[in-house]
Amino acid sequence: MIQLSILKINGYGPWTLTLGSDREHELQMLQASLYKEVQRLFSQKNCLVFLNRADEFFVVTNGLSLDDHIEIQKSLEKSFDIRLSVSIGYGNSPFEANLKAYDGKKNQVILSKEHNIFGYVANDSEKSVTIMHLDVDDLTSRRKTNSPYEISSIIFNLYAKMSKYFLDKNSLTFFMGGDNFMVVASEDAKNSTQEFINSIKNNDEIILNCGIGNAKTGRDAVKLATKSLDTIREIRDSGKKKPEVYELSC
Repeated sequence: MIQLSILKINGYGPWTLTLGSDREHELQMLQASLYKEVQRLFSQKNCLVFLNRADEFFVVTNGLSLDDHIEIQKSLEKSFDIRLSVSIGYGNSPFEANLKAYDGKKNQVILSKEHNIFGYVANDSEKSVTIMHLDVDDLTSRRKTNSPYEISSIIFNLYAKMSKYFLDKNSLTFFMGGDNFMVVASEDAKNSTQEFINSIKNNDEIILNCGIGNAKTGRDAVKLATKSLDTIREIRDSGKKKPEVYELSC
């Protein structure tokens, strides 16, 4: 069982128009500052935030109660002159949790009217999350023949393929910057990782490494996923044959 919370800026489009045409630099600074604070507040509660769009965030919130969400919501609205809504959902897969959160917001299942929180909080104590951390092996060598923008195009094309593949496995993929991606994964997605890596290797000539972490909370799962990815690099750098997938649990 995984719990997912989705934060969204309310009325963002119409509000931006009130700032005039010379607004883009202000919006970019606001979005960056908001993301920093959202990540800080949730990470303190052993969660991790994924930037979905600049006006929307996905958070793996296993173990967080409604009161925890209210505390964070109050802090955010005190710090920023904007209104945020929060929708919470849970399910046996990340995509199911996303759908339940979406259903709660769409059907106005109100958890806190004052703080604009909707959805369903999981009461099941048996919560778990699997997060996969993927990166491109030896992207540096491509920089010898491809310009920075061409590299970005390669990465975003890979992101599109990864997102589609794992969405079909009821999982959510996020671009983390550089050549790094994270997948909030179902059991099916985890078991299909090598198949995806082989497909990208054969069709795109891109070699991927994947570290997998399994834990009760989002932050702990990401910690293990990144530790697994670091282990792959250590094995590679030692001169031994490296695995393409490595997994840790707690």
